Amino acid sequence: MSPRVVVVGAGPTGLVAAVLLAGYGVPSLVLERYAGPYPLPRAVHADDEVRRILQQCGLDEGFDGISRPGRGLRLLDARRAVRAEFPRGQGPLGHPRSSFFDQPDLEDLLRQRVSEVGLIELRHGCEVVRVDGGERPTVVYRDTTGEHRVEADAVLGCDGANSLVRDQIGSRLRDLRFDERWFVVDAQCAGAVDGWDGVEQVCDPQRGATFVRVGEQRYRWEFRMLPGESLDHLRAMLPDLIRPWVDGPDVEVIRTAEYTFRARVADRWREGRVLLLGDAAHQTPPFIGQGLGSGLRDAHNLAWKLSLVLSGRAGESMLDTYQRERRPVATQVICAAALAGWAMTGGPGPLSTLRGAALALLPAVPGGVALADALTVPRLRRGPLVRRTGGRRDPAGGPCPQPWVVHDGRRVRLDDVLGPGFAVVSDGPADPALLSLVGQGQPVVVVDVSGRAASDVRSVESPQLRAWLRRAGAGGVLVRPDRVVMARAPRRHLRH
Repeated sequence: MSPRVVVVGAGPTGLVAAVLLAGYGVPSLVLERYAGPYPLPRAVHADDEVRRILQQCGLDEGFDGISRPGRGLRLLDARRAVRAEFPRGQGPLGHPRSSFFDQPDLEDLLRQRVSEVGLIELRHGCEVVRVDGGERPTVVYRDTTGEHRVEADAVLGCDGANSLVRDQIGSRLRDLRFDERWFVVDAQCAGAVDGWDGVEQVCDPQRGATFVRVGEQRYRWEFRMLPGESLDHLRAMLPDLIRPWVDGPDVEVIRTAEYTFRARVADRWREGRVLLLGDAAHQTPPFIGQGLGSGLRDAHNLAWKLSLVLSGRAGESMLDTYQRERRPVATQVICAAALAGWAMTGGPGPLSTLRGAALALLPAVPGGVALADALTVPRLRRGPLVRRTGGRRDPAGGPCPQPWVVHDGRRVRLDDVLGPGFAVVSDGPADPALLSLVGQGQPVVVVDVSGRAASDVRSVESPQLRAWLRRAGAGGVLVRPDRVVMARAPRRHLRH
């Protein structure tokens, strides 16, 4: 198999990118520097959009087996009294809005999926030493047998915060001025733990802390490190640090580590057909749980575009939309995470009381929770692939919801009806203006929720979808392969 794409890095972002490309018929070679999967926990949170991406990768039931829904976020004061609560239930995208998992379990699922789908070759113990651009980029890597050179149609740099691919294309990181040292503890506790079934954020100006129940007996604590404190010092203090939640001998520490939470974004995400994804392109503090999600959204945004370019159904300008769409959104998420981190754990000072009061009031303000959600997962801006008209109700740039629908007498999720490509979801006959936005030669699935579907379209029963279209003032919407709404046809344009 000759790879069309070389993926540098076999973390979740790289593996998801390879699986999505395989779904579009694009073969890839994934090069991983380590000899095997990284065994220690890192990411622990996925929202409903991430779950939807994993669903498209064929990992829906598998992820259910390794994850658990979370109830949301609680803000606590230094005495662990509840100041505010942000509930996270079932989302409009067909999955829980907050799920917790162990990253090694997710990577095991992804590697199993890689072996099932075909079109992907995964090589471990391969250190990439050079990436040359051009019309056909070249990757040079070393393994135990020597140095090798691979040509491909595109190279995806999914090689993390210290990305060699980023350096090779001359991209530089812009520092968004957030830099904090945190002590991270992953543990297993057989006994009872006094904590909420979600995320607890201790807004203590003396020492901010985070507590997460990851699994049935798996927990994570994070404590802000004070100036001058060392990792060994915090390890010695560990029993005192976690005593508010658990006190006893049945705490098995899986690992302790020091992390520096940073806020940075690369100035350039693309040089020709060499592109950056995940931590290679951006790094976000963990306070709103979007580190892993941002990388998977990169892969979701890019895979379908790259497949169209490689198949000749779209020009190179299609790849320009990747950074144009993703960089502003990723930057907004990073800034929101940094702001949340400062507000919740920003240390002592005259503003600490004001920060705490503002956070406590936010859930009670009309639209406050919705505002927090919008900051966490903002919509894409207007552009060639987002035809927003500017109206307040226009859903373009945001995700199409995914309710359960009835199709051919079966209850299925909407994405199972939409298929992998473009789709029109319409309350009646599809507006020709929407169909005309898709390039010639690209198939479009038409899904009609009106109950009066013609024989050449897919009819579904879904009161939720009809209600959503009506709230959006839409007779129909064009949905991109990454499930983002590209355009809306106003109801007045429908022909009944």
